[in-house]
Amino acid sequence: MSIRSLQLLAAAALAIVANFAPARAATPADTVVIAEAIDGIQSLDPAEGYALVEGEVIANCYDRVMRYEPEDLNKLVGEVVESWSVSDDGKTFTFKIRPGQKFHSGNPLTANDVAFSLQRVVILNKAPAFLLTQLGWNADNAKQVIAAVDDSTFNITVAGNFAPSLVLNLLSSGVASVVDEKLVMSHEVGGDLGNAWLKTHDAGSGAYSLRSWIPDDAVVMEANPGYGLGAPRVAQVILKHTPEAASQRLMLQKGDADIARNLTPDQIAGLDKDPDIVVSDHPSGQVWYLGLSQKVEALSNPKVRQAIRYLIDYQGMAASFLKGQLFVHQAFWPSGSFASLDDNPFSLDVAKARQLLAEAGYASGFEVRMDVANTSPNIDIAQSIQQSMAKAGIKVDIVQEDLKQASKQQRSRKHQLFLNNWDPDYMDPHANAASFAYNIDNSDQSKLKTLAWRNSWLIPDLSRETDEARQERDPTKRKALYLDIQKQVQADGPLIVLFQATHEIAARKEVNGFVIGAAYGEVFYRLMTK
Repeated sequence: MSIRSLQLLAAAALAIVANFAPARAATPADTVVIAEAIDGIQSLDPAEGYALVEGEVIANCYDRVMRYEPEDLNKLVGEVVESWSVSDDGKTFTFKIRPGQKFHSGNPLTANDVAFSLQRVVILNKAPAFLLTQLGWNADNAKQVIAAVDDSTFNITVAGNFAPSLVLNLLSSGVASVVDEKLVMSHEVGGDLGNAWLKTHDAGSGAYSLRSWIPDDAVVMEANPGYGLGAPRVAQVILKHTPEAASQRLMLQKGDADIARNLTPDQIAGLDKDPDIVVSDHPSGQVWYLGLSQKVEALSNPKVRQAIRYLIDYQGMAASFLKGQLFVHQAFWPSGSFASLDDNPFSLDVAKARQLLAEAGYASGFEVRMDVANTSPNIDIAQSIQQSMAKAGIKVDIVQEDLKQASKQQRSRKHQLFLNNWDPDYMDPHANAASFAYNIDNSDQSKLKTLAWRNSWLIPDLSRETDEARQERDPTKRKALYLDIQKQVQADGPLIVLFQATHEIAARKEVNGFVIGAAYGEVFYRLMTK
């Protein structure tokens, strides 16, 4: 064989080896790829989008009236506004716009855009509109109670008494995102205020602009070089739809993804031994609860509700399959927040539960159905509860469904037991109290479909106290009211809070500055570096 032939043979052999040798992929240096499940996206219109990933995209493409900024998630600041004042009676708020702001389109951001954006939410009256309509706003009065005075000033007027801090916190939620009126209205069809177009397009002024969204595939966002707080360091962020945790981990380790958002504890395990991966914990405001329908005779008995509280192995679950992602927390407002209740008085005590059931007339237990989403850890938690309740004679039939169907059972008040989680829309205790502790109309036709209503829990006295807390302007007195409300729900309500979540984020070591906060929509890319 000639030298030339040997050289060719060697080259071919090396090529074959290279084709089969493992190789680490690498995302572009100016791009961060985030692997997460994004199939919940239905609309990217801030007046309509209300799923978790929708909130994440909207938070980065739009600026809001107020904001908990990524530099300090405990401090509420103005975002599109630079200052504000409140009238002596607490009903009229006057805001001054920060000068020099521009939308992604290049159009200037003015007070007229802010007024239009808030009016639009109320007039469209989509799912998240209740955050603003609770201020007494509706389609008929929106243009009177929300109005621009000039290009740099706008006023809002609330109906009824509200703590000013509550109003400002509401204006930090996703529905207070400011949209480009000129651009949006150029796409209006049939009086929809641009809703059909804005479902899949961007009309914001945020740190990133929406380049594309392909359902069940990817969302691509590009840095806004003219952003008022400085151009983001990462030029492009891609949310890659990856529903399975195992696939997210594989992508992360191979380098096909820079961040994995939905890893389960078993997928997190062992990553600390990978020198290229960093796992970080971020406080979450999400709480997990078990809802007990008061339409079920046994569950409407206070002693049965008390017994069930002692038939849940909170600590056992938190120390095993939930370790690192959920911790025991038994009040509806998350720990670490203003007016949070950190008492956890309940633990697994089968003997005590049996005694309470006997006193209630259910010494032999009873049968009950539990609706649960067919995903982890929902199923795992449900099975643990099923096993511990069986020790006292309560037979739980678990019905696994997709989350949409399972939630429909509770929303239509057809469930018996329902396991789910709840995220605050804004960082004020009223965000959760208004749902966990409010129901003054228990009819099926009620307009306020709170969690208390969904579980058929009529509570006029507690609702009045919740209203009182909403109105209280003194922070110390307001805190005391919310603590008392939480204690009442914790002691006897049909909404048994089990856990609070922690965001465990796994990222490649070269990625820094990803920020996620406690409330819905508090996910920020602006400070990321790579």
